[in-house]
Amino acid sequence: MKYKYLFLIFIITLFSCKNDQTKQLVETVESNQLELKYAKGFSIKNYSTYKILEIKNPWPKAEKHYRYVLISKKNAAKTTFIKNEYDGIIINPIKKIVVTSTTHIPALELLNVEQTLVGFPGTDFISSEKVRTHINNKRIRDLGKNESINTEILLELNPNVVIGFGIDGNNKTFETIKKSGIPVIYNGDWVEESPLAKAEWIKFFGVLYNKEKEADSIFDSIEKNYLEAKLLAKNVKTQPTILSGAMHKDVWLLPNGTSTEAELLKDANVDYLWKDSKGTGSLKLSFESVYVKAKEADIWLSPSSYSSFESLKNGNEHHTEFKAFKNGNIYSFTNTTGTSGGVLYYELGMTRPDLVLKDIIKICHPELLIDYKPFFFKPLE
Repeated sequence: MKYKYLFLIFIITLFSCKNDQTKQLVETVESNQLELKYAKGFSIKNYSTYKILEIKNPWPKAEKHYRYVLISKKNAAKTTFIKNEYDGIIINPIKKIVVTSTTHIPALELLNVEQTLVGFPGTDFISSEKVRTHINNKRIRDLGKNESINTEILLELNPNVVIGFGIDGNNKTFETIKKSGIPVIYNGDWVEESPLAKAEWIKFFGVLYNKEKEADSIFDSIEKNYLEAKLLAKNVKTQPTILSGAMHKDVWLLPNGTSTEAELLKDANVDYLWKDSKGTGSLKLSFESVYVKAKEADIWLSPSSYSSFESLKNGNEHHTEFKAFKNGNIYSFTNTTGTSGGVLYYELGMTRPDLVLKDIIKICHPELLIDYKPFFFKPLE
């Protein structure tokens, strides 16, 4: 009888140990939540052995939130997950990653994890010198076009995660990737409504790599530089009038007054002639309405993709009728490119709004930032 009781105790103890080793993931007491000053599109909740990443606004007017578990390989091995509770289980720190926008590249480089990038759709668009070295050494595979990623190559690479972006959530390629067991996270940095909010998404990448402190430090530096430049421009005595955009067929496209581009102009303390407009996307105006308001504008910034006065003239003869064209006061970021021709502004500008703001201040208030050389913007050729 004694041995029967000992055997029963042994069995109970054995199963208790097993239950202790394999725990169901239950969101209980939060230890802390990642501090975000500006970004609204994602959140991170930290628990003792894992983190929950929530993407709240992956595209404009998105109705669905996406939730992911970030957990170490060791803790994942002894944890069970509630089926359909999460949109992906991600082992971090990330060892292999695929990103799908050049705007994702700077965060990897600033965090010194660019060597984990194994695939990208359209590598010719990447400007980063470090990443181009990896491309040239064939450590990063070209995955074709963003609209039709080569899933065969991607599945062969078997990344820990794919960072995608979408305009409405209807992406058959991403659904195929998810069904193969590779998590896809929709990055919504581009939906944010301010330059610093977009830049703060470096903290999103910091969490993926367990580099939260490094990401915080990098963002704090960018924020500090931005706010110091904004303060410097606050008390200027003159505000040059600003025209932006250009004609496309019969429509002039330019930033609306609630866009991040307009906020940069506001923080540079210039008089953007459409600062009072509101709405989403670009303003679409007739030539006549633009000409009436901006024919005497002092400076013309970002004349679409036109790279020279000649191409601007050839694009539409009406462009030549503006004072800024006649005086040669047109500045563009189009001619600042990487070795393969990718426009650097489209890659780095979102992550470094401090540099964009300083460029605009230098152009519009040349008496400020005397020793500063514009990083993105150059006089139109």
